Amino acid sequence: MKLQITARGTTALDDALRRATEKKLGKLEKFFGSDAASATVTFREIRSTKMVEIMIVYGGTYFRAEEKDLSFRNALDRAVEVIERQIRKNKTRLARRLRGQGVSMQLPDDPQEYEYDEEGEFEIRTKSFAVKPMSPEEAVLQMNLLGHAFFLFRDDRTGQICAVYKRHDNTYGLIIPE
Repeated sequence: MKLQITARGTTALDDALRRATEKKLGKLEKFFGSDAASATVTFREIRSTKMVEIMIVYGGTYFRAEEKDLSFRNALDRAVEVIERQIRKNKTRLARRLRGQGVSMQLPDDPQEYEYDEEGEFEIRTKSFAVKPMSPEEAVLQMNLLGHAFFLFRDDRTGQICAVYKRHDNTYGLIIPE
């Protein structure tokens, strides 16, 4: 697994924490293989709270976890558990989807090692609306007026379909397609 480790707002990222991160994420290679996935781990410190964000990209599928704690190690442990739970919970659906893309998901042979309730079929409600050209700032205002957590719009400068969303820390994010 290709691994990138970054630190923002902290200088507490020492070699021991890097080695622990490599070791913990190395255990997830049993699902992906050695070079098939790439992972980005970001360590952040906001006031006295330590936050770890893990993003793994595998065959076009994203696994993401963000955990907060008083120590980076505890947050890292919990974030890795969340990622592993996501993989195990969605193993059948992911394996079926990735197989169609020519990528195989490697799950352990021991069935007791992955006894998680698989997410059942779910109903998807469909909604359609006109996508207006607007600026990201206008889209955020519209999203807040509607009381939604995200809003889809056409960027008035680029013409691309984009999305704005409200983050957990009460800031806003903008998703732009590649």
